[in-house]
Amino acid sequence: MEVPSAAHGVIDGAPSSASPLSCADPGALDHLALETDAVVFEGRRTASLCRLDLKPPDSSDVIVDIEWSGVSAGTERLLWSGEMPPFPGMGYPLVPGYESVGKVVWADERQELLGKRVFVPGASCYEAAHGLFGASASRIVADAARLCVVDFEQPETAILLALAATAHHAVADGAPPDLIVGHGILGRLLARLTMALGAPAPNVWEIDPERADADGYAVMAPECDGRTDYRAIYDVSGDVGVIDDLVAAMAPGGEITLAGFYAERPSFSFPQAFMKEMRMRVAAEWKRADMDAVVALVASGALSLDGLITHTRPASHAGDAYATAFEDASCLKMVLDWRRPHGSV
Repeated sequence: MEVPSAAHGVIDGAPSSASPLSCADPGALDHLALETDAVVFEGRRTASLCRLDLKPPDSSDVIVDIEWSGVSAGTERLLWSGEMPPFPGMGYPLVPGYESVGKVVWADERQELLGKRVFVPGASCYEAAHGLFGASASRIVADAARLCVVDFEQPETAILLALAATAHHAVADGAPPDLIVGHGILGRLLARLTMALGAPAPNVWEIDPERADADGYAVMAPECDGRTDYRAIYDVSGDVGVIDDLVAAMAPGGEITLAGFYAERPSFSFPQAFMKEMRMRVAAEWKRADMDAVVALVASGALSLDGLITHTRPASHAGDAYATAFEDASCLKMVLDWRRPHGSV
């Protein structure tokens, strides 16, 4: 599918330089280009950098020039592959991304945000593309109320806040995990968060030997763990076929929390679940209280986001970057750098 004619087209090289706006002149919207370079999924397994027009901001909006955006190996992988179940706002072409960090360059009602670095959880601001989740672009228009001001020593790590808040939301209403299934980026954040909140270090199951590294907790293959007394099991693997194994490892009356995202229908064998009196809980997306909690934990030093970003690419290499993020097991977290107009992979 081609990008609609309202878009300016695919960019062969680096992101364009939209007209800069001085933070000292917050009302000068007429001098600010309402266009952006954005990652666009035009169909299954296609990711291109395209120039799109932006919708004009409302008075409660701000305009943010993005510096970094993360690639989600969960939901974005399903969007990219075409496996995402029906979801509000879906449709091609679409702009993905809910893990972006940048600086506010225009504001009306919220002028105190001008020049501040903020975390952006998404946007729906494009004239010719769906915004799901819409934050992987060089410039976005966003509701100021959804943003979070960040002041991190390593500012690019703030792209991890959405996943950290997701982990916090999963734990907030349940017992802390004593077993986590999956040692990708969300599993690592969940393990770190568990300990940051003062709970004992959990065990982690991981089937990929390349992801067996850990810091302060044990990572093992499921077949190497003979325990059958786990009280709180959190699955972040996205594997719908793992539930029976979790029930077998669970203590009677234990609880399984599904904290990943599942493209297929989860199912399990009832007799074993009946004998264990299994309880199951589904953790949805994070809320603002979760974001505020993890920002405070990072600021206090209790929660570290270090060492989790493994790959960074200039935004001009978006197509290759998305393929690497979804197909290379060594890639825990891919980040697009929107500050560099050029750059090698």
